Parts: sequence; C-alpha cells; structure tokens
Amino acid sequence: MNSGLFDMEYIVVGAGLSGAVVARQLAEKGNYVKIWERREHIGGNMYDYVDDYGILVQKYGPHTFHTREEALYKYMCRFSDWEPYKINCMAEIKGKLTPTPFNFTTIDTYYPKEEAEILKEHISKYFPNREFATVLEVLNADDDVIREYGEFLFANDYRPYTAKQWGIAPECVDPSILKRVPLRFSYDDGYFDDEYQVMPKQGYIGFFKNLLNHENIKVRLGIEALEHIRVDEEQNCLLIDGIKTEKTIIYTGTLDELFCCDEGRLPYRSLTFEWEHDNEDIQPAPIVAYPMAEYTRITAYNKLPVQAGKGCTYAKEYSWQYENGKNEPYYPVLTKESQELYARYKNRADKINNLYYCGRLADYKYYNMDQALKRILELSIE
Repeated sequence: MNSGLFDMEYIVVGAGLSGAVVARQLAEKGNYVKIWERREHIGGNMYDYVDDYGILVQKYGPHTFHTREEALYKYMCRFSDWEPYKINCMAEIKGKLTPTPFNFTTIDTYYPKEEAEILKEHISKYFPNREFATVLEVLNADDDVIREYGEFLFANDYRPYTAKQWGIAPECVDPSILKRVPLRFSYDDGYFDDEYQVMPKQGYIGFFKNLLNHENIKVRLGIEALEHIRVDEEQNCLLIDGIKTEKTIIYTGTLDELFCCDEGRLPYRSLTFEWEHDNEDIQPAPIVAYPMAEYTRITAYNKLPVQAGKGCTYAKEYSWQYENGKNEPYYPVLTKESQELYARYKNRADKINNLYYCGRLADYKYYNMDQALKRILELSIE
C-alpha cells in the first residue's frame, strides 16, 4: 500500500499490549503504522500457545484481565470473545496452603480456634466496616493482637517473598508494592474484586492477531529497534539509522537503554521458568506462591483457564536481576533511588520532539493490564 495515502507514518517499538493498542488507535485514524518487535512473536509477555499436551500455556507467566471500568472491558471485547474467570491463588506457609490475599481462612489455619476467634473480633473492632487493609496498616496497628498477626504474615510471607521477588530488602521497596495484595477481613478468597474478570476464549494470541489485523498496520518481527534509533539531544529528536526523520516513534521499551544508560541503569526484575508436566493435578489453585522455596511460585496452566488437556503443564518461576542481552525485563524495581533516576531520564525524554513513550517498562510503573490499557487510550499523539 502506498504510504503517501496516509497523513503521517509512525513507528511503534514493541508489539505487547501497549504497543499493539497504540498502533491500532493510530491506524483507525488513518495513519500508516509500522511495529518493530524484537521477539519473533507478537503479544509481548501476554503471548500464549498450545503445548504438546494440548494445554494452553503462557510463555512469560500468568495473565488474567480484570478491571472495574466498563469502557476498558468493552474495548478488549472489540477484538476477542472473553469468558468470566475469577482466579484463586494460594501461598504455602509452614507446610500449609492458605488463600491469597490472606483472609479469615488464613487465621483459622494458623491459629488455635479460640485465638482465631479473638483475633477476628479484634479486627472487626479495630477496622469497623472495612473489607481490606494493607499489611502496613496491620503492622502499624495499635492493637497488639492485630499487630502480632501482621508480624507473623510479614515474617513468613511478605518479607521472604518480597526479598526474593525484588532482590532487595522489603524496607527499600516502594510501599505501593506491598499494598498490591491487601489482607481480607472475610472468608472471600478471590484474588481480585474487580467487576470484570475474564480470559480470552481464543487465547491472548488470538486477541492480538485481531487487534493488529488492520490494513494500516505492518508488523516486523525480530528487529532490535535500539540498533536503528538514537537520541540526538542537540536537535531534540530521534534519529533512524543516523538520519533525522519526521517519523513519530512510540517507544515501549526500557527508557534508560534509549539513552544508552549514560546516567546508570534502571533496575528491573526478570523471570525464568522451569517447565514440567505431570499426569496428575499438582496443586489446588492455578497459582501458588512459595515464599520459603528457591522459586517464587508455581503456575498450573491446566487451571488457567480450566482445560481438558492431558494432565498438568506447570511452570516454576524464578526471579532474577535484569541484565541487558541476557534476559527479559519484566518489572520495574520501585525504590526512592530508582524513581529519582527514572525522573532524570523522563525529563530528557520529554524534550524529544518525535518521541512518545508508554507501557510498564517505559513509564517505569508496575501496571496491571487495565492500567496499561487506560494509559494508552488516554495518550494524545499529534
């Protein structure tokens, strides 16, 4: 197709959720969009496939879509059929499994009956009409009984799991991380409370194929964008293969690497997976966290969603420091120091005239999928 028919040409770096949605938004406005994706597939970390046992698995770890906003749910429904899916998760503490977020079942599991009733009574009086509290609120409670409960959970789950997942002491992690999984003050055991909790009927790869199925979008796989684009801060623009361009670039990668990490590397965590298969079911929940094991958690994909394949394909998940060229960046490590460093890179990026950036990596935010989607839909690109 003749690109001269289009108002402007855009290059989107990355074919994950953020890159794919922004490409679709631009294409529907009549713009010609090229996507450069470093991997050999679309979908980013949401990529899934059917394995040799007939089980749909997610190569880069488990994802479910959940949101409280109807508009975001309806946007996803434009490109796939979805089915309700309320995920349940658990954690192994002292050889016993308990629901996460921790709830009154957790109290009943680890406390003698009389002590459990006393603790639940204290919680009801201290947190009247509250369904949740963060572990930080419980740890800082004036009530000794409640605070001891928080200390038990922190010592046996939050502290070891956080240290292993993020590679730093919990005291150094931004409080927003510890607030992501609050404590429930009921017997409810669902992981999320959002109104819309769904999984795609045709898998995430089917969703992405439909999302990118537009005559104005061209996807190029296996291309490392940072080998072709470079920041020229004197001209306040991005160069492509050393040449100044009028093309607008939407970047979804790590922002520090766009600037060759010249002020230092932003810390990200990476994951590796140990894949196994068993003829029998291995655990009662799709995801079980193991704060005291070498790995962080196990995902049983025959339950994500519930499938009728042969046995159970599951993955043990390990968390490592991200190293460019050796593994994939997954999560920004949010600390006071890392956010100060990011702010310096962001200040420089904001001055580049033909650059927009978005997504978990580029925004340096621990987005859920709906948060990333909302950010893209609100992004104004000229």
